Amino acid sequence: MLTHSVKNVLRRRLGLLKLSEGYETLVLQHFRGLCDASPSVEQVKSLLQLYVNRHYISPGQTNIDLFQRGVKCSYGPLGMELRRNLLDQWWDSVTRSRDQVFGVNTLSCSQDRPTQGPDLLKVVESEKLKQILDQQELSKEQLIQKVHVLLQKSASLRTNFLQGALEQFVPSLELVNRKLPFGLAETGLCFQPADGSDCPAEVTQTSLVWFCSPRTSSQWLDHWARQRLKWWRKFALSPSDFSSSDIPEQELEEVASRGVKITYNFPWGVDTLETLWSRGDAELLQMHNGVRSKLQCRDGRKSVPHVVSVTGNMDRGVMAFLSNSLQKLRREDSKQRLHQRTVLKLHPVLAPVKVALDISRGATMELRQVCEGLLLELLEAEISAWPGYLETTPTSMEQLNAKYDEMGVLFTVVISENTLESGLLQVRSRDTTIRETMHISNIKDFLSKYISAADNI
Repeated sequence: MLTHSVKNVLRRRLGLLKLSEGYETLVLQHFRGLCDASPSVEQVKSLLQLYVNRHYISPGQTNIDLFQRGVKCSYGPLGMELRRNLLDQWWDSVTRSRDQVFGVNTLSCSQDRPTQGPDLLKVVESEKLKQILDQQELSKEQLIQKVHVLLQKSASLRTNFLQGALEQFVPSLELVNRKLPFGLAETGLCFQPADGSDCPAEVTQTSLVWFCSPRTSSQWLDHWARQRLKWWRKFALSPSDFSSSDIPEQELEEVASRGVKITYNFPWGVDTLETLWSRGDAELLQMHNGVRSKLQCRDGRKSVPHVVSVTGNMDRGVMAFLSNSLQKLRREDSKQRLHQRTVLKLHPVLAPVKVALDISRGATMELRQVCEGLLLELLEAEISAWPGYLETTPTSMEQLNAKYDEMGVLFTVVISENTLESGLLQVRSRDTTIRETMHISNIKDFLSKYISAADNI
């Protein structure tokens, strides 16, 4: 199968126009404040390369470019886990914030979607297209007609979740006893037009479609805008980098009476993370052929509900939290020597790795067995752990700490001969660098309570 937009399908064959330690002084600085207010290209490249080196995104310039565009790239193990954590938090925040929010799951590729539209994407079988284009005896007009028919019969890729939610509206009415308000939530991949490249971009999108009475739609838009901004700022190290603003009237979608966007101030500029629209009832009526009787709901009076949509880009969200959490920490020791470390201070709930397990010098088989047992115990408690004890290259604890700080690991646990004798081990905090002695039996509960407390702030 080959994915094409209508413009790309015809471009080659039909010759169409190309379209477009001691006393220390600790100095805390966010990445954007390290040098100038506007970071250089080299600074941004260094920032992105760090995410590659620490397994958040996969290597390759094309992949890095996709990541910076805020679309789906090839994630590394830590990036994949960060995105999963972010999606889990989004889902919990939306479905648990109101009583009547339900999850749905719609097809990413369907023949029931509209057959026209400026951003329409079609899935075309390459062999069928080739058979048409190989018919040299056909005129240009005949070729256009045959390709047009092929596109009409081909399935469309979804570019958002709105249509799926509108389709699910009537079946959901029985679930809510025809009472407003209620919402339908969904997450997954959507597709965007090529934008100068040869294939559409994939985007990890979140969607809440909220059905409410016409007289309350504006209030609900304000409610969800406040709730969403609060959610983004909850996990931020620098909350002020996240902001919301009304969308200017000239930029409103055709069906929308109001719009709000939630943005993040990246080192390279401001980008949108979530967009909220007050859409009225036109699209809902169009979807169900204008039959008002089957769409009417109860909220003090019978009415066709208005739609408030909340659409988020979680790939760009991953990028926002990586950027927001990256810090340079400088300190001066008692001999006035300047030390600096890079630390990715991701929120404990979002951090892909909560704890790294390492062993001190002079490792024995018994120490490895202790690490393996502790690792299994943590994984059973759904606490992600990094098996640093499997590392075969000799590395100092200073180097390991620098690596784990850049990975965003919350705690480093070092198991030594003393652990075998007394059960005591050393725990280092990412955020404070303080090392504490703790009994091995307390590690799991300590981490669980720490993460839970951070989530409830």
